[in-house]
Amino acid sequence: MKFEHLIEINDPLNPLIDTITREQLWRGLVLRAEDPKRFIPHLDECIIGERESGSFTRRQRFGELWIDDHVRLTPLEEVRFEVPAQGDIAQSLLTMRIEARGDAMLLVRFTYDDGNPSAGDEMSRMYEDFKKSAYQEADIDTIKIVRQLASEGKLDASYLN
Repeated sequence: MKFEHLIEINDPLNPLIDTITREQLWRGLVLRAEDPKRFIPHLDECIIGERESGSFTRRQRFGELWIDDHVRLTPLEEVRFEVPAQGDIAQSLLTMRIEARGDAMLLVRFTYDDGNPSAGDEMSRMYEDFKKSAYQEADIDTIKIVRQLASEGKLDASYLN
């Protein structure tokens, strides 16, 4: 199943949305990768492994289930989570990509590929729709947390250094 959606971050025509900078947004998305427990309530543990230039490995525990993945960072553009096939888990991919439209409008494109072909029967399609909805809600929550951290000044360069 492949799935993607956009979440609007800044819209100069909507004064009700607090504006955050691309740098703050980037720091928030990186924080989502480096400290996922802050963003995923049912995650029990996350161990950051080997770091290389622009990437690192993680080991995450959900109850008895451990999931290993590799995070690749393209500064100010993209955070990519690559999950290799392991046990009953198929190879999968999540990409959070910052996009800009004009000078002030920022968006994040969330792209999923769970490594499985699209569903063929009605029951499987219903399950896919449920997963898509859960992914979208989790992404909305991610952006809410990023917005909150930005409003508290916790994504400013001076706070992080």
